[in-house]
Amino acid sequence: MTKIAVLGNGSWGSVLGSMLADNGNDVTFYGNKPEVNREINEEHTNKHYMKDWSLNPNAYATDNLAEALKGAEVVLFVLPTAAIRIVAKEVKKVLDKTGETPLLVTATKGIEPGSKKLISEILTEEIYPEHEERIVAISGPSHAENVAQKDLTAISCASTSSENAKRVQELFSNSYVRLYTNDDLIGVEVGGAVKNVIAIAAGILVGKNYEDNAKAALMTRGLAEITRLGVNYFGAKPMTFSGLSGIGDLIVTCTSVNSRNWRAGKQIGEGKSLDYVLKNMGQVVEGATTVKAVHELCEEKGIDMPISEAIYRVLYENSDVDAEISEMMGRDPKPEIRI
Repeated sequence: MTKIAVLGNGSWGSVLGSMLADNGNDVTFYGNKPEVNREINEEHTNKHYMKDWSLNPNAYATDNLAEALKGAEVVLFVLPTAAIRIVAKEVKKVLDKTGETPLLVTATKGIEPGSKKLISEILTEEIYPEHEERIVAISGPSHAENVAQKDLTAISCASTSSENAKRVQELFSNSYVRLYTNDDLIGVEVGGAVKNVIAIAAGILVGKNYEDNAKAALMTRGLAEITRLGVNYFGAKPMTFSGLSGIGDLIVTCTSVNSRNWRAGKQIGEGKSLDYVLKNMGQVVEGATTVKAVHELCEEKGIDMPISEAIYRVLYENSDVDAEISEMMGRDPKPEIRI
């Protein structure tokens, strides 16, 4: 039995933590909403995020970070990108007092605006400056709702340490979730983060009543943009984007109503404002934050990402969707295969 602290008890945190408890581990959730913690502990549900579903009754929730981290061998971060650095600083304070050195696993998919850093880079910077090998990222085509239903799921498990990747692989794998190890930590994270931007675009197309041809073109060209950013800026391996955390995650996020990024895009395509969508979504739309970081990178480094840049203009500069589509379709002809 492994002692695991799960930081975040939203939909993904609840499902992953409950699954880890099902796998025979000792799981403690950390969350800052007392009412959610009480519901998890007393009713073994989290109805705001996951209706008609029950957590493993052995999982425990607390709003005391030190209590959650006590004795933890693995710390799983399932928080919005905007909260990662803040919580990581607090985790560092606790670990400095206890002297413990747990493995850090991130299931958060995002890039921090301003610093333009991936989640593993933030965790390394704030907690393990000299031990990047103690960071593992899990990412791939998966929705919390489907995992909760025990739908068959395959995801990537990436680290610069093959030993630590294998350890996480063993902890998470079961009869319906299969993990594949990957040594391209950065590439796996880039795919997981930027696909959320393309998912917003996919939702917008549906909201504008475009059909299969448009959606297929968007996903294919979106993958080209993700790969271009990952390889040219972050130094990722091109083949990573042909895997689960690249094309796999892109497909599921661009085609499923379970994707909050897709749902947000659909509403925007139907004419609703970003402010309205974010206020009424009930959950974080990571793509709306990630697109800011991608825009900053495109401007600073001259990276060609026309879809992502169009989404930024629609979300934050009130650009017209139809005008952006016309502009994109009228761009100068280019070869398909290029990095």
